[in-house]
Amino acid sequence: MPTTHPHNAVPLSASSVAPVRKSIRVRSSAAHAFDVFTAGFDRWWPRDHHIGKSPMKRAVLEPRVGGRCYTQQEDGTDCDWGSVLAWEPPRRIVLAWQITGEWTFEPDLAKCSEVEVTFTEEPGGFTRVELVHDHLDRIDAGGAQAMRGAVDSPNGWGLVLQLFQGEAER
Repeated sequence: MPTTHPHNAVPLSASSVAPVRKSIRVRSSAAHAFDVFTAGFDRWWPRDHHIGKSPMKRAVLEPRVGGRCYTQQEDGTDCDWGSVLAWEPPRRIVLAWQITGEWTFEPDLAKCSEVEVTFTEEPGGFTRVELVHDHLDRIDAGGAQAMRGAVDSPNGWGLVLQLFQGEAER
């Protein structure tokens, strides 16, 4: 019998695509790191990382379960790319990554991967930030491995976490 994910009631199965795991140590409290990751999202998110049809003007992550993750584009449109599945400041956030293998919006959560970010304080004024991009096998046929390759590439989550670290330590 399949188990159910507590945040979106999508049945879980053994993943055929390995999750992408990245971590970084940030010289800050967990509360500050969480705030920069969420409320300060627009200050560090790379401007070329979006699926909108025109250049990105602003990146928004709404601070609540069910909140939208989207970009505002220079042409005046909003481009959804995710939603908040878990909101547990200052410890954890889980996002539905609602992007297909063709880099378009996917409204069906059953076909979306998830990004979990945890913030754990460590001695000496540091916080370990761990990111796991999982359930990539839910993405459309053929897109799962391509998506995994993209988010695990040098321009993927590793770069994004470095940009976040720079802003959090500013």
